[in-house]
Amino acid sequence: MQVLYTAEALSTGDGRNGQTRTTDGKIDVALSIPKEMGGSGEGTNPEQLFAAGYAACFHSALRLVGGKAKANIDDSAVGARVGIGSNDAGGFTLEVTLEVSLPHLTREQAQELADTAHQVCPYSNATRGNIDVRVVVAED
Repeated sequence: MQVLYTAEALSTGDGRNGQTRTTDGKIDVALSIPKEMGGSGEGTNPEQLFAAGYAACFHSALRLVGGKAKANIDDSAVGARVGIGSNDAGGFTLEVTLEVSLPHLTREQAQELADTAHQVCPYSNATRGNIDVRVVVAED
């Protein structure tokens, strides 16, 4: 692979109750465990950051494949829900639901583009076979 860009971040403090900052300073956030997991919920958390990154990356992939297909991708949007839960080995695992909105296309056209984007998106390629990722078309 020819690397086109490399992002760098550093986590300090107490992990999920610490601080995360990119080396360029564009992201600098306090982290806290979500209330649902027994924490304060006052800061952001890795799952929120992953959801934001996956939604943006998948949306870019969707717009790329939509443009190539000459589809009307105006007003498109992608939402990501990232869930965390325990696994059988005593650790944790993630699950993701990506909700795609393509309001100017039929449900079938939108699903076809979403499925194609799922093959193009780097986040989808990184998670494939590792965690459950569902891609659904929003009810517009």
